[in-house]
Parts: sequence; structure tokens; C-alpha cells
Amino acid sequence: MTGVLEKRNLMLLASAAVLSAGVVVGGYLLGDGLTRAKAADRSVTVRGLAEKDVTADLATWTIAYSATGFDLPTVRAEIDANSKALQDYFRGLGFKVEELRPSGVNVNQFYNNGVNTITINQRMQLRTNDIARAQKAVAGQFDLVRRGVVLQEGSGMVYSFTKLNDVKPTMVAEATRDARKAAEQFAKDSGTGVGGIKSATQGYFSIDARDGEQSGSGSDTPYKKVRVVTTVDFYLD
Repeated sequence: MTGVLEKRNLMLLASAAVLSAGVVVGGYLLGDGLTRAKAADRSVTVRGLAEKDVTADLATWTIAYSATGFDLPTVRAEIDANSKALQDYFRGLGFKVEELRPSGVNVNQFYNNGVNTITINQRMQLRTNDIARAQKAVAGQFDLVRRGVVLQEGSGMVYSFTKLNDVKPTMVAEATRDARKAAEQFAKDSGTGVGGIKSATQGYFSIDARDGEQSGSGSDTPYKKVRVVTTVDFYLD
């Protein structure tokens, strides 16, 4: 009987030893896992900037003009004369016929003290990819006044850059490199290293005037600056 009890006690002691060892090993593995998880979670969030000077590739000029009179045939004749003057002006600068098109017309008629007054508002639009020629047209627009065409307010050239997709990939890559430089400086100051990208967010692309003198969004100048800011989260070693 005594032998049986001793054997049972030995088995209990062995089981306790195994359990204790398992707790130690499990605790070590858990602690090591938490350490590695904490290290893997170390990161820094930085922003990278990329800018590129570009030139507009599309120019649009909506030209509004009007004529007023007391009978429709006379007013219409004046509008037709203005339209021909516009076509002659742009043809003389070398624009193609299809680059200048009518874009809208409206007729207003009202009576005042028994007098019938008619106003016709006409719009013509120039649309061209020849930016240099478009600039020349704007520079000489006073010649239209000499031809009898009075431009209404709001008749201005708009320059657009339509090839954003062509520069996006290289600009995003440049912004990411710029962000990594900032992360490397942070890591250097804190005695760590920079690892891979944890997450990244591409910012909004903006297209503004290259120089700060232009008003509004810079649509009145062909010289643009494309800008993008990316936010990147880098792992730290």
C-alpha cells in the first residue's frame, strides 16, 4: 500500500513539474509574441510632397456679344456682321474653321412706352490645342473692337491641363520618396530604422497657376503647377 502511495505521489510531482514547465514556456512565448507584436506596430506617419510645372494643352474662349435695335432684321444683320468679323479675325490668325463654333444664342424683346426693343445675345467658342496661337489671339483682341465687336463681360480665355493621368504615376512615386526621406530623418533622430510601408493615402491633385500673380484658380494662364501630397505610414525597425 505504501508503495502504491509513493508511486502516486511521484506521478503527481512529475505532472506538476510538467505543468510548471509548460506555464514557463507558454509565458515566454506569450511575452515574446507581445514584444514582437509591439515592435511590428511601431510606425511613423509622414507626408510627402511632389510638384511639377506644366503647360496647358487646351484653350477655350467663349466670346459673348450682342446687338440691340427696334426691328429683328436689323438686329440680326448686326449680329451676323459681328459673327463674320470674329471668323475673319481667327481665320487671319491661322485657326482652323472647326475650332470656332457658335455655342448659344437668345433673343429678348420688350416694349417700353409703345417702343419695341429687340436684343440678340450671341456666343461663339474657340477651342484649340494651339496654346501659343491662343495667347496671340487674346493679346490682339482689341482688334475685334476695331472691327465693331464689343465683347461682353465674362468673355475670357480659359487654359486647361488635361493630361493629369500622364503625370500621376511619377508624381505619386516622387511624393512617396519624399515621405520616406522625412521618415528616415525621424528614424535617425530617434535611433531607429525605416522599414516597409504600413499604409498610404494618396492626396488630392491640384492644378493652380504656376506664379502667384494670377487670380482665382489660375485658369487665365497656361502655365500651371500640379501638386499632390501623400500620407504614408512607415514601419520602424
